[in-house]
Amino acid sequence: MEGKITLQGILFDEKSSFLRGPAMAPPEIRAAYHSSSANYFAENGIEISPDVFEDKGDFKIDQYLDIESITSTNLNKYIPILTLGGDHSISYPVFKAFHNVHGPVEVLHIDAHGDLYDNFDGDKYSHACPFARIMEEKLAKRLVQIGIRTLNTHQREQAKKFGVEITEMKDFDPHHLTEFTGPIYLSVDMDALDPAYAPGVSHQEPGGLNTRDLLHIIQSIKVPILGADIVEYNPKRDLNKMTAMVAAKILREIAGVMLRNQN
Repeated sequence: MEGKITLQGILFDEKSSFLRGPAMAPPEIRAAYHSSSANYFAENGIEISPDVFEDKGDFKIDQYLDIESITSTNLNKYIPILTLGGDHSISYPVFKAFHNVHGPVEVLHIDAHGDLYDNFDGDKYSHACPFARIMEEKLAKRLVQIGIRTLNTHQREQAKKFGVEITEMKDFDPHHLTEFTGPIYLSVDMDALDPAYAPGVSHQEPGGLNTRDLLHIIQSIKVPILGADIVEYNPKRDLNKMTAMVAAKILREIAGVMLRNQN
């Protein structure tokens, strides 16, 4: 097997609008990844053992803008980067650093929420806003969203303004997934899953994806994944570390596809 993956954890939830807790997530996801109740294999047969990762560790963030500089330091142009959040606000500075290296790429965003607010409660950098910032700065070539089930009038207007391709949860069909033409960045918000499968999130939105649906979306990606993040796991809301194990599964599957699809 060739190639490695840069891994970083961002301990930050200061832009959460409802509950704090996602800053605690990276160590919990790591612990679940190493749990002896499972193994290191992704379903495509690739072993996602610890030596797959160039692990930079977890970073306690004092200032929001530090996330971009930390990510820039950790980025290697020649290997993918996988970030453990953290609330979803981290995706904007992480992606800014990513864009500085890779330029605009297509983005797949899996979430209950569009995160397209121009501002939320007066904060343009809220976890409800990262994709508005990414699109208005033309950092992404294309934005595809799957699993959305909370769109209001403002976010629909924003989606139209930025040309976002949205598959709302009510229209989701696992047999008809959007295809991509080039390398992508993948952002997975744990609340894309129905809370029955992932209760450990701040915003428990009923009617979401089941775990197999989410894994199918990830496993169906046929192009290189140059970067990815897993965000919004809130250990304070979890039951028996159930959501941590789901996040660790997602980590392995993303890593497996990253390695399988490397150029």
